[in-house]
Amino acid sequence: MKRSLAVAAVVLLSACSPGDPPAAAPPSSALPPSSAPASSSAAPSSAPPADCVTTTLDGLDLAERVGQLLMIGVSVNAPSGAGDTLRRYHVGGTFLRGRSTHRAAQLKSDIAALQKRAALPMLVAVDQEGGSVQTLKGPDFPRLPSALRLGAGPNATLRDTTRGSARRLTGIGVNLNLAPVADTVPASIGEDNPPIGAFHRQFGSDPAKVATAIRTVVPASQQAGVLTTLKHFPGLGRVRVNTDTSTGATDNTATVNDPYLAPFKAGIEAGTAAVMISSARYPRIDPAALAAFSKPVITGLLREKIGFDGLEFSDDLGAARAVTTVSPATRATRFVAAGGDMVLTIVPSDAAPMAGALISKAESDQAFRARVDDAARHVLQAKQKAGILRCG
Repeated sequence: MKRSLAVAAVVLLSACSPGDPPAAAPPSSALPPSSAPASSSAAPSSAPPADCVTTTLDGLDLAERVGQLLMIGVSVNAPSGAGDTLRRYHVGGTFLRGRSTHRAAQLKSDIAALQKRAALPMLVAVDQEGGSVQTLKGPDFPRLPSALRLGAGPNATLRDTTRGSARRLTGIGVNLNLAPVADTVPASIGEDNPPIGAFHRQFGSDPAKVATAIRTVVPASQQAGVLTTLKHFPGLGRVRVNTDTSTGATDNTATVNDPYLAPFKAGIEAGTAAVMISSARYPRIDPAALAAFSKPVITGLLREKIGFDGLEFSDDLGAARAVTTVSPATRATRFVAAGGDMVLTIVPSDAAPMAGALISKAESDQAFRARVDDAARHVLQAKQKAGILRCG
């Protein structure tokens, strides 16, 4: 999430904000398709076996599919407190929110215990950007330089720093980082950009240079076992308001051909598993809705024009001030209807109204039901990419 960002959660840090106060049993519900007894005269079937994602999805009922669309925030220092919520609503992912100085062994034990509460292995996410946004700060997790500092140095240092950090994360069971920040902050704005520039979260002021950094970070992290999330699409580098703490964040410059989209395109070409959608407004792309609720942004621009086929996250739709005029239930349905896949909220109690609304709408709207199935497939594909979804 941005200062963002999941479920997602703040004003603790949103799944992506510097100020936030701030894993696998085989899927018991992923049963193979049933088959009728074969007669002795039946010819052998030539149909290929279903892939693991399809097999798993076919074994989930509607409530379980909806649950995969939720990422819920839990305290990084006491994650077990949300265990019942995660199981009751079949939650697909959890965001470790806050800040922790615990050692790796303790965190690994806590995450493993949390994963045991889930019927399907969960995506476990943190904000481990570096600089002001670093969830894990214990003795086993060295302080990371800010993106601005790393972006100003050699790519080899950026690659090695990213790889080292990712290895520490995967070692404790974290499989998703809500990073890197692909926003470009113009030099003329700099620290006057509250969500990004004020905390030096950007890799630079030139989108081409930021794109180069993103091309380095994505493979360095994912090859070390931690999926990446580009944020905050289509960019927060030119806004003058932080969506975590205020309303009215607007970028009046961004268009569907904006050069500041280059870092996002670079990360997508490099294979990023996920992209996070911001909660700012982009009137020249969609004058009617926040990006998180905008079909022109989420589907028209990111899916269709740019061609991203991975997992689309919301920024925090729990505690972020930008969305407080919309009920939690409506936040979830509007994001998914616009084309989003996984709703991030750092507020655990949002799971009930969000899941309920998604189920209700899917039961009454066939097109929305198809959208839920598509979103759940994207979540399962990300889990497969992370190596936590296994069949057979």
